[in-house]
Amino acid sequence: MGSLASALNEGAAAGLGQELWRAHKEIASDFWHSIGHFFGCLDVNGFKVYQDGLVADGTDGLRIVKEGIKQGSKNFEIIGKLLERGAVLVKTEELALVIQEHAYIAKMARSKSLKEREAAALRYKLVQSKLLRQRDDFIARKIKETLGEGETGILFIGAYHDILSKLPKDIQVSQVKDVAKVREYHKTLANPKRDGQRFHQLAEYLISPVTNLLF
Repeated sequence: MGSLASALNEGAAAGLGQELWRAHKEIASDFWHSIGHFFGCLDVNGFKVYQDGLVADGTDGLRIVKEGIKQGSKNFEIIGKLLERGAVLVKTEELALVIQEHAYIAKMARSKSLKEREAAALRYKLVQSKLLRQRDDFIARKIKETLGEGETGILFIGAYHDILSKLPKDIQVSQVKDVAKVREYHKTLANPKRDGQRFHQLAEYLISPVTNLLF
């Protein structure tokens, strides 16, 4: 993912402009600091950890986490610390679906011309909703199958997934950050006519300490 992530970052920076991109990177860093601090205050021994894109657990899963940490992922850094404190990594996604989506994104990121990039983006858009739905169905099913009665799970998932509505009603859910506000932040960030005041309000929410959860 290293070269692909780099290409995606370059594209995002070009689209937003360097100043806004730097601000977003700082907000993202502070967001993960807030998340890490929250989990650092919990006794997570025995908690089950589910991660967006994680196609293995056991030795292979640990290798994925270590590689993510090596590449500078704050998300995986937090997971690594959770595992050190007794949390358990759980395979979260189906390999075939993740590979399929990754292939579409890679074609966009590595396109050599605007025309080629637009064509790749169109092909991805045609299948994106279906792929996301299939991934969400698998993730929700995996949680249902592996999270036992009385157990606690931690799910790290992208804001545009829809897992909550697919979970069994007897699973009690607390959102570390309100997914609706995370989505609004991303939409506001991408809008050239963004409301600056609202953008800063959302940014402040994302980086604020995590409170009022049922733990």
